[in-house]
Amino acid sequence: MTFAFFRRYKGGKLWLAAMPALFVLLWSTGFIGARFGLPYAEPFTFLLVRFLLTLAVLIPLVFMLGNHWPRGVGNWSRLAVSGLLVHGAYLSGVFYAIELGMPAGLASLLVGLQPLLTTALAGPMLGERTTPLQWLGLVLGLFGVGMVLTGTLDPGEQLFAGFGFGALAWVLLALLGITLGTLYQKRYCVGQPLLGGAVAQYLGAGVILALGALLFESGDIEWSLSFVMALVWLSIGLSIGAILLLMTLIERGEASRVASLFYLVPPATALEAWWLFDERLPLLSIIGMATTIAGVVLTVRMGRSRS
Repeated sequence: MTFAFFRRYKGGKLWLAAMPALFVLLWSTGFIGARFGLPYAEPFTFLLVRFLLTLAVLIPLVFMLGNHWPRGVGNWSRLAVSGLLVHGAYLSGVFYAIELGMPAGLASLLVGLQPLLTTALAGPMLGERTTPLQWLGLVLGLFGVGMVLTGTLDPGEQLFAGFGFGALAWVLLALLGITLGTLYQKRYCVGQPLLGGAVAQYLGAGVILALGALLFESGDIEWSLSFVMALVWLSIGLSIGAILLLMTLIERGEASRVASLFYLVPPATALEAWWLFDERLPLLSIIGMATTIAGVVLTVRMGRSRS
């Protein structure tokens, strides 16, 4: 079981209880990191360099910590498909949507539809049953996310101003990628070695990103302090820290309960943008954050009551 890694190396129930909050905090910084790094490199190129740096850290860790590699071609293939969806499709979609002019907050809102989509598909794909109160929590969370990001718009600003259909198509690809990737991971990749499995996932996603960078981008990078800092944080904090937490949470819980945590990402991103970039955070957004948290608590607690 993958979460045995965290029990062995991080220790105790306190760490396991803190994982959801830590995951939300780390995941939310991905949109901030994209804003810092994308001015200096095209999306496929940026992500490819990020994954290469991630692999340069992960592979030695597998040997140092005595973690195992996936066994057999079938496990490697399934993990590669999971990586293609969770890393390749999701991140490429988000990065290209932002590159094409979509505000990071709006991108996080649209990707925030994932809990509803995951819950709708978890029944037929995984046999999970969602109670009416859980559905209420999911809808409440989505409503709260909308309040958060509506409040951050400047007065008179249109929600879909400044970008075209291409950006919307890319963010929808991200939504499908993270949704199907979560479900696929839960169904086919549970029980795989945590670090070795992550290597297989990044190799699978990296092949597609390399093809995308080669065919559609110049490959130019403007190396700067901002780019390097964003690259290091996204590689270590997100591609290692947050992803390992996500894989562990998926294995420990129902897909719909894990997906509900993504509702907390846009409020967390809004707080970070307010702190780092002095973006608006009015009363409506604060109320929306409280509404979102209530929805997630309702979804997760009702799921636990049936466990």
